[in-house]
Amino acid sequence: MNSIAIVGAGLGGLACARVLQLHGLDVTVFEQEASADARTQGGTLDLHGDTGQVALRTAGLHDEFRRLARPEGQQMRALDPLSGEVVMDEVPAEGDDFRPEIDRGQLRGLLLDSLRPGTVRWGQPIADVTKSGQLTFADGVTQDFDLVVGADGAWSRVRRALTGVRPEYSGVTFVELGLDDADRRHPELAALTGQGTMMTKIDGKALVAQRNSNGHIRCYAVFYAPEDWAADLDFADTAEVRAHLQERFAGWHPSLLRFLHDLDGRFTHRPLHVLPVPHAWTHTPALTLLGDAAHLMPPLGVGANLALLDGTELATALATAPSVDEAVRTYEAGMLPRSIETAKACATGLHDLLSDDLRSMAA
Repeated sequence: MNSIAIVGAGLGGLACARVLQLHGLDVTVFEQEASADARTQGGTLDLHGDTGQVALRTAGLHDEFRRLARPEGQQMRALDPLSGEVVMDEVPAEGDDFRPEIDRGQLRGLLLDSLRPGTVRWGQPIADVTKSGQLTFADGVTQDFDLVVGADGAWSRVRRALTGVRPEYSGVTFVELGLDDADRRHPELAALTGQGTMMTKIDGKALVAQRNSNGHIRCYAVFYAPEDWAADLDFADTAEVRAHLQERFAGWHPSLLRFLHDLDGRFTHRPLHVLPVPHAWTHTPALTLLGDAAHLMPPLGVGANLALLDGTELATALATAPSVDEAVRTYEAGMLPRSIETAKACATGLHDLLSDDLRSMAA
């Protein structure tokens, strides 16, 4: 029996583990976080009918996904930043569920619940990885595997062993904020957002608001900035960050500036890093990568979909190929060209996100 380790309990790693178990294969997922609830899991995702939903069908979880998904979240709305007027409002047709929304935390919970108890080893940070498939844990214990799958995200330790390539700052930064119980506590901003995604942008700056479940709206101020732009800002000081952003977005319509003023909680700085394009590697029998570890791209609606597809395709190959080596070769032969082409499109999409074309809804 081949021994398989997945490093990272994100969407792609969990999808891979789920499909491996469906095929009766043994797998262990190692996650550095202490528990599934150690941190919040981010905002809403649109799962595409030709990628993410395909993966969930392979994992036998599509019906459960449909019960949680929000088809109305496909609404896309653009507002003029200076007048605050709606200039585009695309509402999904009845029965359109090609890209329904689901909270990342809900989807991760669905995947976790589908695994056998004990599959995920929480609180297991990896200190080192070798090309032969040996993991060294933070406590110094080592363990050998026939295959180590790097599903450990942007700053992947497995990638470090395989390619040594690290993400680079893209020149674009996101500042995240949130509105709780928005329809009751922030009705005007909820009305501007609609049921899906609202965007407004000009002069290399954008505001994006997205509906999540349970009445929450997650918002992002997006702009070009040098990597050290926030060196003198204290993000624990909400008033200081608010004043900076309101100055940066000065001249925008007051109704839109309220997103920056009326937030609940603090601002969160999220500088955008990406892997170079193309990012590929020489085939190594005992190591491979999926999701952001393999192809970190701008967050333009494709990352989670590709991670899920990566994970299920790798698992299917491992279940059907005559050897681990052939399975990894088959998987990489499909995944790498796909991810390279998508990364090129996302690089263009990031430029479109901050263009003045209000009908360019890259996010």
